[in-house]
Amino acid sequence: MRFNRKKINELALNVTDGEHATVIDDALGEYYLLSNKNIKDSRVVFDDSDRKISLDSFKKINKRTKLENHDVVIATVGSIGRTAIIREDKLCYDFQRSVGIIKTNKNKLIPEYLHYYFQLPFVQKRLLNLSSGAVQKCLFISDLKNIDIDVPECFETQKSIAKVLSDLDAKIELNNRINHELEAMAKTLYDYWFVQFDFPFDFAQGKPNVPGVVAERSRGYKSSGGKMVYNAELKREIPEGWEVKTLAKVTAVSNESVNPMLNPDQEFKHYSIPTYDSTKTYGIEKGIDIRSNKFVVAESDILVSKLNPWFSRVIYPIKEDDLICSTEFVVWRTSNTNIKNYLFMVAKGEHFISHCSQSATGTSNSHKRVNPTVMMRYKVPFNSEVIQKFGATINSWIKIGINKQIENKQLIELRDWLLPMLMNGQVVSTGSTTVKEAEESLSSSAERSRSMAAEPSVEYKKG
Repeated sequence: MRFNRKKINELALNVTDGEHATVIDDALGEYYLLSNKNIKDSRVVFDDSDRKISLDSFKKINKRTKLENHDVVIATVGSIGRTAIIREDKLCYDFQRSVGIIKTNKNKLIPEYLHYYFQLPFVQKRLLNLSSGAVQKCLFISDLKNIDIDVPECFETQKSIAKVLSDLDAKIELNNRINHELEAMAKTLYDYWFVQFDFPFDFAQGKPNVPGVVAERSRGYKSSGGKMVYNAELKREIPEGWEVKTLAKVTAVSNESVNPMLNPDQEFKHYSIPTYDSTKTYGIEKGIDIRSNKFVVAESDILVSKLNPWFSRVIYPIKEDDLICSTEFVVWRTSNTNIKNYLFMVAKGEHFISHCSQSATGTSNSHKRVNPTVMMRYKVPFNSEVIQKFGATINSWIKIGINKQIENKQLIELRDWLLPMLMNGQVVSTGSTTVKEAEESLSSSAERSRSMAAEPSVEYKKG
């Protein structure tokens, strides 16, 4: 595959940045003035807490930036190099000067190709090297315009490369949406059963029931007149016959530890805070590279971070060998799967997060921790039978979510492996290449991919 080296300015219709001037906020405005912080995970992300401006301000800013659908935006301050592609025909936002805006000439450079090109490690390094500033690094637009980019001589190849990578990202995003919906369903059910106390109840039998029984026999407990009694500890009413327990009475905390350095060549699946924050899973590290004792993680465990608890890092491990975690986690060792499922939702609940956040201490706002003993003092209304039924009800949702997370981990690994290979011609994508074919190719070439640079190009073709 042949490439031509061009400067971005030669391949773009316009390269500029966001608004430089002072803009008056408008709390009632329906438009937003965003910054580099709104570029996350290859998307433009914002909500009502972001800065609002008037329609007049938006029109004035947009007249200069010309921001529109299919433009590539790039963070030029702070986390330099993060990119996204504008995906809306009708925009309700524009950007401050911390964001560069590139309008590609689509006859020469498609936006998706540029977006992925910016993600190449050597390009990210180049962007950082071009940045300047004593306090906060900044990439100037004049430097951005003059960055070299290698584009395939054949324009169709550029499209094919972008399609393979875009299809992978679309699959990852779909899995994320599915997981978001599953979690929302589980949280809603938890709220019905343990906050509103409208769990299914068979009044004829005088006991809780699972969803799906005959409607006239199973009704919401509280809304159907189930007896409630005031509890002084929780300062609220709970169903008659229920207890109040601290988490310490519901589940054990495990301090079982291991020193990975005693097995220097062994590969551990290590849940560390930095790796989990960036990948939502564990990293694989050799014992010699892990410098301190770690907690052993079992299939029955839930990991709850004590560091900055407002970030709500809650992990639901599955059965795998050599799982360990940072001592920044508190390891809840549960007694069975249904209890584990229930506690997983407790740990993700707003009240538990608030309890831990208010109890966190530390000299730095960025590094506050909740004492595990204080964490485990959190009180919950408790009924073993209802909890077991709840855990069984959401079990399939949790398992689907875990499978989607595992699939995403594999897809991300595939995408990150393919990205440099496609961009330098070591792997050739035809117009008919599919994600499935890419996955099969990665599987079959896993061993030889380590020396791919010294081997002939591989071409994916439909069989």
